[in-house]
Amino acid sequence: MIPSRRVFRDYAIAYDPWFDEHGDVYTAQRRMLRAALPYHGCGLEVGVGSGRFAVPFGIACGIDPSCGLIQLARERGIEAVVGEGEHLPYRTGSFDYVLLMTVICFLDDVAAVLKEGERVLRPGGMLITGFIEKDGEIHREYLHESTKGRFLRHAKFRSAGEVAGFFNDAGFTRVSVIERTRGFCIMSGQK
Repeated sequence: MIPSRRVFRDYAIAYDPWFDEHGDVYTAQRRMLRAALPYHGCGLEVGVGSGRFAVPFGIACGIDPSCGLIQLARERGIEAVVGEGEHLPYRTGSFDYVLLMTVICFLDDVAAVLKEGERVLRPGGMLITGFIEKDGEIHREYLHESTKGRFLRHAKFRSAGEVAGFFNDAGFTRVSVIERTRGFCIMSGQK
């Protein structure tokens, strides 16, 4: 297992309370996502973690490689499965939208995950991602924060331009930045 996934397996219990301890950041990220996510339809969160973002947006399905985090997501009512974004166990055209929230920085093969996301989307479906931008204010701040730093030291941060390139290479159209604040970016693309 690659280090960026192992850390979530080993420290699942330490990851989830961070959202309670940093409620202002969690609230701001949810507000930013609200502007990008559809208000209806069937959604999937790739890298669902403990379900902190799926639950408030009514996303019923999720996948994550961490058994510990999947258990927390299930306790929150998410139909969550253990797995990886490079190999989604869903039929082609199953979802209206796919969310990747703070996931891209932990992927070895972003292109493969976005192509899988595109595959499981229905025609016209949206892929939405929230990510910490390379060299942004949040990137610099979190690397020195004890809990987040434990996870983010394994991350590979990317610029908005790099992420847009991954969207384009996966076949998405209407790729755009929905919102960007302090080096946290919400981007979407349409199948």
